[in-house]
Amino acid sequence: MPTSPRIPPELRLKLEELFRRAEIPEGWGCSIEDFTCAVERSVGARFRDSQTSAREISAYLETLHLQDLALSYCCAAGNSVAWEHFVAQFRPELYRAARAIAGDSVGRDLADSLYAELYGLESREGHRRSLFDYFHGRSKLSTWLRAILAQRHVDDIRRTRRTESLDDPESQAGDPPQVQPAAAGDGTDPERSRYLVLVQTVLAAALAGLAARDRLRLAYYYVDDLTLAQIGRLLGEHEATVSRKLERVRRELRKNVDGELRNKKRLSEAQVQLCYEYAQQEWPFDLTHALSSKGSIPK
Repeated sequence: MPTSPRIPPELRLKLEELFRRAEIPEGWGCSIEDFTCAVERSVGARFRDSQTSAREISAYLETLHLQDLALSYCCAAGNSVAWEHFVAQFRPELYRAARAIAGDSVGRDLADSLYAELYGLESREGHRRSLFDYFHGRSKLSTWLRAILAQRHVDDIRRTRRTESLDDPESQAGDPPQVQPAAAGDGTDPERSRYLVLVQTVLAAALAGLAARDRLRLAYYYVDDLTLAQIGRLLGEHEATVSRKLERVRRELRKNVDGELRNKKRLSEAQVQLCYEYAQQEWPFDLTHALSSKGSIPK
């Protein structure tokens, strides 16, 4: 079985340049050795082939969110200054995202439930396992956190659905998961969570039906936040070609999602428009999971 590639010796100078470019606060306690470990872990997660060229790895390194990657590494290591920075900078956004996903009544609890996992209370062989260990800098840390929140909320809904009575006449096979209506007066449409979960389910199915290279292109653009030029360098395509193919896939996805919502989910035109409106207000869908099968670049 091939081993994950490490940083080739010829890229060591580039690593030092990236370390300087990241502008990591001194109080985080992140040395060049720590930074190298974080980057090597990211490279190992992205490239499974030990024969990956230095050029490919170098291009990949240019796409990373370096300071976010360093912050996650230092937080996982338990650095108190890094944790204070994370809490100050990300907690407000985490709460906003959680409220948008789950509503005011449970949003805060949803956000707070992540902290234990991020800190890593579970101990294995004397080492804490932190959720930060799974962040590799390919997307912004805030984007990654929103994706996790969304998946946690969907998982909670699915667990609730499994405990519903099979005798409930309103609980029909194939129906989307139901959630409790938002509290009166909080300004949230009681159907909002249902529509968001429904769109996510339909979109995930549409994404799964795409060609592998089209999914990869979408993942680079929407999950990893790469520019068209960066995607072009990774895929060996002209920037204009990347733009044209992304637009084609977006049209194909919209057509498939529209058809599923209208013809199979039996939503009215007004309900479909509400689905899109809520999705545009907040994008909580776990695209990281839906597009996680990127693997190597398809030929």
